[in-house]
Amino acid sequence: MTPLSYQLYSSRKFPPLSQTLHMLAGIGYTQVEGFGGLYADESALDEMKDGLSANGLAMPTGHFGLDMVRDQTARVLTIADVLGVKAVFVPHVAADARPADSAGWKAFGAELARIGAPYWDAGLAFGWHNHDFELVPTAQGDVPLDLILAADPRLALELDVAWVVRGGADPLAVIARHAGQMLAAHVKDIAPAGQNADEDGWADVGHGTMDWPGLVAALKATKCQYHVMEHDNPNDHKRFAERSFAAASAY
Repeated sequence: MTPLSYQLYSSRKFPPLSQTLHMLAGIGYTQVEGFGGLYADESALDEMKDGLSANGLAMPTGHFGLDMVRDQTARVLTIADVLGVKAVFVPHVAADARPADSAGWKAFGAELARIGAPYWDAGLAFGWHNHDFELVPTAQGDVPLDLILAADPRLALELDVAWVVRGGADPLAVIARHAGQMLAAHVKDIAPAGQNADEDGWADVGHGTMDWPGLVAALKATKCQYHVMEHDNPNDHKRFAERSFAAASAY
């Protein structure tokens, strides 16, 4: 079975981190995924490393902002070294900075590949994590995610499967199309229409509308090494972590 990881962004509203790490280890997680807010205090990196070690947790993947990976390469490499991050994923681009057409997305992919060079040179994986907007075809009929990944075969994909669905695409088709570049997947669920409005319409894994048994089977046919539980806005992170772990462990 692929080890189950947990995106710590899911617990950002439930500090302190030390208690979250202890909770996750108690549930049975062996991996976590970092995000930008955790790296703000450089002096806290060693403390975070110690917290991971004390709870038997590894952080093989991490999210880093586009500006950070482009403009603070040395810092990102230091963070990755201290925390044991093996794969660096850029998770988002602001709406006002998104390309407007196919040519723009092709250029964006090329820029991402240029930015990735020092990370590949350092032996790390580097790539992109999607939301919904990369699955919406351009006026020219191209899918932005396809254009991004076509820029360089070394670009790794962390596929957020639920955002694929929210983007109106078929997740099984996307998984099959990018099987060779897929390194990680966000395992998250979508509540039935009209439910969980206080949690932005997301659901605990296995308690929503996503066919996760079928999706996990498809992911296992790819190069995906990390299954990362995520909920963008849970009102109870322990409930989410427990129920998602129990459901995903059965797939």
